[in-house]
Amino acid sequence: MDKDKVTTLATAVIETEADAVRHLKTRIDDTFYQACEHMLGCKGRIVVTGMGKSGHIGGKIAATLASTGTPAFFVHPGEASHGDLGMITQQDVVLALSNSGETDEILTILPLIKRLGIPLIALTGNPGSRLAEEANVHLDISVDKEACPLGLAPTSSTTATLVMGDALAVSLLESRGFTANDFALSHPGGRLGKRLLLHVQDIMHTGEGIPRVSEAASLSEALVEMTQKGLGMTVITDPDDQVIGVFTDGDLRRVLDHGEVNVRELGIADCMTREPKTIRPDQLAAEALQLMDTKRINAMPVVDTQQQLIGAINMHDLLRAGVV
Repeated sequence: MDKDKVTTLATAVIETEADAVRHLKTRIDDTFYQACEHMLGCKGRIVVTGMGKSGHIGGKIAATLASTGTPAFFVHPGEASHGDLGMITQQDVVLALSNSGETDEILTILPLIKRLGIPLIALTGNPGSRLAEEANVHLDISVDKEACPLGLAPTSSTTATLVMGDALAVSLLESRGFTANDFALSHPGGRLGKRLLLHVQDIMHTGEGIPRVSEAASLSEALVEMTQKGLGMTVITDPDDQVIGVFTDGDLRRVLDHGEVNVRELGIADCMTREPKTIRPDQLAAEALQLMDTKRINAMPVVDTQQQLIGAINMHDLLRAGVV
């Protein structure tokens, strides 16, 4: 392979597709607004359809719509004429993708879509095509040229179609007042979902799993408790279970740095950190992460509104839960 030739060709592809996307800005007009109105007013689902490469792009557009608050699914136009058209109802809106606007499989099902009397939005590169003319709204996604040097493989045209689909999805997202929390509800298994939906109480240690000692405990007793519970800290409480301090691995290092220390004789009250940072169980796990990062700590007691100890959480818990 010629390295310079490959680099030049790759750069040309990126520039060609970037130009195609930039030209889409001139197509954001009243017709785009009309498409959004149809989709926003849809009482059913947005049914996306397309053949070949347009079909692959259509699948992604449907997924983006669905994940941003606009219920949608993809129907293969070839399968639609063999039974899958029954998936489309009178409450739906059809979004048809075809660069030529003359895709046979889509044209075959046009009369059936018309019979249902539902809005048809077409994304084509040919405003004079039959699909464009039959559509209630036509969005022009034509490009000057494909990035393929042969001018054959769908490249710029599929990129332009995808970007126009994203423009529709994001415009609808904003119009619906769709929030990050709404997004998380449809992505509970993803990183964002966990950051926005997971609460401290969902992952904190409770009961016997909480490392705790009384203020009268010795340092050696506190170290035993820390070792057994494995959270890198122990909480110090008063007789009413109020949190009065914590002792962490970092505190231990600081104690040892002061010179010769008789661990068996030192009391935990002499070396604990008083008024430690705490968090409530109903706070987001992401808030616990932020607090730990800001204060440079690895574990915290979880307390109720009366500052009574009810749990403990550390950085490893957040890592296991996928919050970090």
